[in-house]
Amino acid sequence: MSIKLIYFAWLRERFGIGEEQVDLPDTIKTISDLFDWLASRSEEFETVMEHRKIIQVAIDQEHVQDADTLIGNAKEIAIFPPMTGG
Repeated sequence: MSIKLIYFAWLRERFGIGEEQVDLPDTIKTISDLFDWLASRSEEFETVMEHRKIIQVAIDQEHVQDADTLIGNAKEIAIFPPMTGG
């Protein structure tokens, strides 16, 4: 499945890219699976994925809370750090 991954803030800086189109293996069904796969891609991704409990995700522009959320037929997944505001 081809999907667009979008990285924000310090994730974008650490990975050196803002977005990419990737072909996910068929075994990737959930956000947790995606994080495991990202961690396997390089040392930089592995280091960032050590913080997976604080990383936020939106699937097709809908924020999700649970790492067990199914990706389904998503077109894009945004990955970003916790947001602060005022």
